[in-house]
Amino acid sequence: MPPDGPSVRLRDLVRYFLALGATGFGGPAALIAQMERDLVEARRWISKEEFREAVAVCQSLPGPLAIQVGIFLSYLRAGFWGAWAGGSAFILPNFIIVATLGAMYVRFGDLPFVRAIFYGVSPAVIALIVYSWYRLTKLGMEDALQWAVAAACFLITVTLRAEVALLFLAAGILGVFYYSGIFRRPAGGLPLVMAAAPLLAAEGPTGPILRRLLVFFLKAGSLTFGSGLVIVPFLEKGLVQQTGWLNERTFLVAVAIGMLSPGPVVITATFVGYLVAGLWGSIVSTAGIFLPSFVLVLIAASTLRRYRKNRYVQGFVKGAYAAAIGTILGAGVLLARVAIGDWLTILVALLSLGALARWKLSTYVLVAITAGVGLIAFPLLRPAWVLIK
Repeated sequence: MPPDGPSVRLRDLVRYFLALGATGFGGPAALIAQMERDLVEARRWISKEEFREAVAVCQSLPGPLAIQVGIFLSYLRAGFWGAWAGGSAFILPNFIIVATLGAMYVRFGDLPFVRAIFYGVSPAVIALIVYSWYRLTKLGMEDALQWAVAAACFLITVTLRAEVALLFLAAGILGVFYYSGIFRRPAGGLPLVMAAAPLLAAEGPTGPILRRLLVFFLKAGSLTFGSGLVIVPFLEKGLVQQTGWLNERTFLVAVAIGMLSPGPVVITATFVGYLVAGLWGSIVSTAGIFLPSFVLVLIAASTLRRYRKNRYVQGFVKGAYAAAIGTILGAGVLLARVAIGDWLTILVALLSLGALARWKLSTYVLVAITAGVGLIAFPLLRPAWVLIK
């Protein structure tokens, strides 16, 4: 059955996601807001209702949110193969950038300019998250219950310093009860993930390094929900504490590369794979971290297309979307504790937010400007930077 709505040529879809993957800075909230501006408002490929459903459903699944939304929207406009083409195009530029940085790191050692760039860009990323959060609230927040759910999820996220996967399911179930009047738990991606968990957890301490990388990142992509803030502790435990593939300093450099490059933070997997096993390691790790997203999103997308007018599904979508709003802002607060540490980073964050709100400054221009600020100011101020010392 062809997708509902206007059909989009595959080459146009690929061209758009290649460009977004190459220039999409700011994390999942910023990337989703960029897709909303481009695909809903400018190109009109996607309706407002479809976009809101895509965000809510993908937020309830494990894996990187922005990539999943891209896969979902590609499926709606170009079907099964369009989903694979659009999602792969979204990932490819980021893979090339990060694999290249991995090769440079292996060849030349430490990257002394990363600390300075990160110093300038990080507060701008916080501004991007806050501005994107604001745009997303305008897109799908409709009543007091949604705001109450969002507030509760925000407080839980900040208090526990993590995004709790069950929040999305609980909020969705509350939405079913409240908006339809009948309590019924809708089907979702979590049972599929839980069924696969014993198989993924069967990884042993021995075996070829490429197989071990693949299994580790399949597990990471299948069992972690939400933004890159969720996956970083999982990766640190596995890569530093359990396998010893990286030491603490190298792991922090890998996370910084993931945050500074366009696309999702989980592209850290590409950098790690290159450090552990070269080019093939980066390919295998990238495939492992993103493959679960393709499988789960395609299952969820095909199911939602059949039942998205159902009042129970609509209730679940509204509740899960509200949870997404709360956790995105909570993740921004957690990241701000690392990104903003002195008067200059506060100033950069405020000016970046003003530029986004007043002039709709493009993401890559903002990143370029703030990276330049960091390169100039960091050697003069020498702040006690948290992530890379």
